[in-house]
Amino acid sequence: MTNSAVSELVSRSNRLGGDPRNTNYAGGNTSAKGIETDPVTGQDVELVWVKGSGGDLGTLTASGLAVLRLDRIRALVDVYPGVDREDEMVAAFDYCLHGKGGAAPSIDTAMHGLVGAAHVDHLHPDSGIALATAANGPQLTEKIFGHRVVWLPWRRPGFQLGLDIAAIKESNPQAVGCILGGHGITAWGATSEECERNSLWIIDTAAAYIEANSKPEPFGSVLPGYSALPETERHAKAAAIAAKIRGLASTDRPMVGHYTDSEAVLDFLARAEHPRLADLGTSCPDHFLRTKVKPLVLDLPATATVEEMAARLRELHELYRAEYRAYYGRHATPDSPAMRGADPLIVLVPGVGMFSYGRDKQTARVAGEFYVNAINVMRGAEGLSTYTPIDESEKFRIEYWALEEAKLQRMPQPKPLATRIALVTGAASGIGKAIATRLAAEGACVVVADLDLAKAQGAAQEIGTTDVAIGVRADVSDEAAVQAAVDAAVLAFGGLDLIVNNAGLSLSRSLLDTSVADWDLQHNVMAKGSFLVSRAAAQVLIDQGLGGDLVYVSSKNSVFAGPNNVAYGAVKADQAHQVRLLAAELGEYGVKVNGINPDGVVQGSGIFSSGWGANRAAVYGVEEKDLGAFYANRTLLKREVLPEHCANAVFALVGPDLTHTTGLHVPVDAGVAAAFLR
Repeated sequence: MTNSAVSELVSRSNRLGGDPRNTNYAGGNTSAKGIETDPVTGQDVELVWVKGSGGDLGTLTASGLAVLRLDRIRALVDVYPGVDREDEMVAAFDYCLHGKGGAAPSIDTAMHGLVGAAHVDHLHPDSGIALATAANGPQLTEKIFGHRVVWLPWRRPGFQLGLDIAAIKESNPQAVGCILGGHGITAWGATSEECERNSLWIIDTAAAYIEANSKPEPFGSVLPGYSALPETERHAKAAAIAAKIRGLASTDRPMVGHYTDSEAVLDFLARAEHPRLADLGTSCPDHFLRTKVKPLVLDLPATATVEEMAARLRELHELYRAEYRAYYGRHATPDSPAMRGADPLIVLVPGVGMFSYGRDKQTARVAGEFYVNAINVMRGAEGLSTYTPIDESEKFRIEYWALEEAKLQRMPQPKPLATRIALVTGAASGIGKAIATRLAAEGACVVVADLDLAKAQGAAQEIGTTDVAIGVRADVSDEAAVQAAVDAAVLAFGGLDLIVNNAGLSLSRSLLDTSVADWDLQHNVMAKGSFLVSRAAAQVLIDQGLGGDLVYVSSKNSVFAGPNNVAYGAVKADQAHQVRLLAAELGEYGVKVNGINPDGVVQGSGIFSSGWGANRAAVYGVEEKDLGAFYANRTLLKREVLPEHCANAVFALVGPDLTHTTGLHVPVDAGVAAAFLR
């Protein structure tokens, strides 16, 4: 029976978790009970398989299940010390585990183990939470579902909640589930199919009732000047203000951002009731653990200028931090965990959209998704009644729960470049691709910029999901195109921290054979292009106030005079001096500017494969296939330089060790004495 029970549970979980109408990312849990042979005694033992702590229903696999003995879970009832000490019961679950491996049991394990049904679902659907947060939720529950669904007043997740739901199931044999006040729903069934059917019936019935009975404008009338801006104007304003907001949200610790301008968000912010509702905060624990108890809301119309918005946001940010510290002070006890930071995780800008923040892109994106869930909940509750979330004191108990703190402490240490956002030009191949790949491996979010959009997107897909890397088109010689690429980076991840000027090309020609077009092409891409990228990116770095790094991929040719490359050598010298000039200018903003000087990098190089390699091979009198070996043989170390060696140097410059180094050029040439820096 084991394989069947587990397979059905995983399939049910994936179906339920794959539909956002049923539950949010990583929210809720499911379980199944069954019989397995104890390998020690040879006797049958009753087990429960339940989604483990921190997992996601939509992507759950068997390895994400905790497996526990039901006789031992039930025995805990006799030693349960009461609500005041129920946190101790989570550790007791470890003594109920069966077999090797499996996920860590979650706080909701008692709910699944103690409820007298073979299959149990606990979910956070927007429609169910709307009823759970309505002022007359008990009356609505009875009206909508009759005796088939029972109202359970708010109780913090834990062992007592499991006992309460078990008691409801026992005393209400006609019931198929319950509405958990302020929280969500729980449903059960004798089979996996019946349990899933009951869960979906509760969710769909609640949604249909809300749709049919909601008042026309739950959030009130449209405020003059607060309607959504046209898309192009909206995105331009979002890009212009995103870095300023990220700087505020990163006051206590650096954050990655996510921008959302969905219809649900824009409509909410356009309505008269949004300030009141936003101030009430979210209710479901899964929501406010990721969004904080409430967002920061800009109280200006969409028609305000970026400068006006930025100034007001700075004022509101100070007020938000003061209010959050007061909230912590009102509820903290001597044994409460230290305050984790007073900055908002959700910032709402009328007419523009929502900016959400987290320790990485996925966390920031999910925080935004959760606040959209909260908006949907508010709409449903206000449409039928009055939105009434759980008390502030209860929110604090969960936000600063010792168990939640322990979960945070178990998280792996962040990678060296975690929270940093990188833009690498010319990154679809060769040195640029190697740099982008290395930066992402070290924890950065990466924007792969290249003249060829398809190749940029392909390289980004090789690096990781869109939470790690995206591809954008960038003609670095075009001012508008550069600004568009920087804007795309800012809207994708919230800002910028690390920019690598790598885009380049080369034409190997003598002085007399170099045309004005040849000269202009190389200077437009590398000298002008680096200038344009650095200028646009520097504005973001200054707006954020978080420092940052500019890195130029120059060349040994910036200091070494080789034959037949007057345009290329001259433009590389230009780039090299840009490093020095910008290091002097941007230092006051905490921005480091450095460069690397590679020797010829043949393998994987777009430049070498497009004709430069053949030309240089002809200059040196070798076969093109032997050019890499030729370059290696002329170095002191007799080693060929590969793209990965350049990536290593860039990481060294922007990583955690060289924090006091700026204006430096690092040779990556295996030792070319003529290119030694002087």
